[in-house]
Amino acid sequence: MPPRTVVIGVDSSTQSTKAAVIDAVTGELLAVGRAPHQVGGDAGARESDPEVWWRALCEAVTAGMKESGVPASAVSGIAVAGQQHGLVVLDRSGRPLRPALLWNDTRSAPQAAALTAALGGPDAWTARTGSVPVASLTASKWQWLRENDPANAAAAAAVRLPHDFLTERLAGTAATDPGDASGTGWYNTATGAYDPELLGLLELDAALLPEVAPTGAARVGSLTQAAAEALGLPEGIAVAAGTGDNMSAAVGLGLGGAGLLDHPVLSLGTSGTVFAASRTRPTSRALSGFAAADGTYLPLACTLNCTLAVDKVATLLGLNREDASPGGEAVLLPYLDGERTPDLPAASGLLTGLRHDTTPQQLLGAAYEGAAVTVLRALDELLRACGLDPDAPEVAARPLRLIGGGARGRTWVETVRRLSGRPLIVPGTGELVAVGAAALAASAAGGGDPVVLAASWNERTAETSDRQLPCTERDMETWQRVTSVLEQAAEPLLGG
Repeated sequence: MPPRTVVIGVDSSTQSTKAAVIDAVTGELLAVGRAPHQVGGDAGARESDPEVWWRALCEAVTAGMKESGVPASAVSGIAVAGQQHGLVVLDRSGRPLRPALLWNDTRSAPQAAALTAALGGPDAWTARTGSVPVASLTASKWQWLRENDPANAAAAAAVRLPHDFLTERLAGTAATDPGDASGTGWYNTATGAYDPELLGLLELDAALLPEVAPTGAARVGSLTQAAAEALGLPEGIAVAAGTGDNMSAAVGLGLGGAGLLDHPVLSLGTSGTVFAASRTRPTSRALSGFAAADGTYLPLACTLNCTLAVDKVATLLGLNREDASPGGEAVLLPYLDGERTPDLPAASGLLTGLRHDTTPQQLLGAAYEGAAVTVLRALDELLRACGLDPDAPEVAARPLRLIGGGARGRTWVETVRRLSGRPLIVPGTGELVAVGAAALAASAAGGGDPVVLAASWNERTAETSDRQLPCTERDMETWQRVTSVLEQAAEPLLGG
């Protein structure tokens, strides 16, 4: 039997790093190493020290390799998928000048509004980048830094996204990919390059930015001696460009390149995210019109408040996260971090409909319902932008792929099922972001299409491990009650 060849896919998320050790031929998940991150800040601030990400990556890779029992000599490639939009500014030695501003830092909402107006409005932005600036986008954060921390903005010798920072630590070369670059606000998805006019608007020197590789699977360098020693891996193995976490999840699912709009994806994590693969470049105000890691497109909508917000409500109530029941008359919008979709950066949590007989379990259930309705409304906008009527029977009958940490929770799955009325597919493949990164690494090391490769990996296990849940009668009473409160709450803030 020939020796096993493995690749490592790294998922560097908001809260932790996971490193998946995967057989490059069969896709077998041999082990997953984990290490936590620290997130700080209040009053809208969310920041992390990028050096913590690097230490966590080293720790997770080391743990994963030890658990796998595979010799380091078997590793042929590595790739990083990271949380999108974060702003990392480095000095000339490649060290962070300050903590990174994370995607869910809402302090840059005024800068987002000003940038939107400065270019001539939302349509001008979607024509170029596919997305209208919100507080999450890196461009908004760069503008905030220039106005609120001008010394570090002026001292910046390099500007990176989180996954760019880690890839550069691995390979010693500055590189990004079209997928993650499309979430910056200065990358033009129509031209496939940084936009000179947008960089001028931001007073951002293109020389501070990494080169954009053709795809996330492109080999951008080899593991340096220093990185190899830190990770316990062979020097010189392939380092792929990597990508953003949502783009990597799409690769891990085998989506892309074929306009697969019949299987939209809902990811339940710190944020709630809906996306679909498409060959058509999206230009809707309601969406983030991202590029995908494989050279196609990934129209996406994202909410800020999902599993973390609901877990916070459970903690406040002294309940286990699964100790919930339907909310009854209570409506709880768990907008604890403001909100991105709808664009309400200054919003806070809202509770209404409380009665003498309302139970703590119902309040927790109402938090699930508020978060689920918010992300499912974003799904409807995604489908409309793709030319589909979400209420049409043939569209509503298409399965919704449910992924992320919440997809492992009984209450999350049943709440989404009840409020969507859709059949669900819960893929059995775990750690899809890391699996997608591993497919990018395998392609960088040996060639081939990473989406096709990931799809072949999935085919080996899908029949036995995927959960297929038929549709159930949609709970329109709860849907309409939550929607009514959401729209009333949002109307004055959105200027309706």
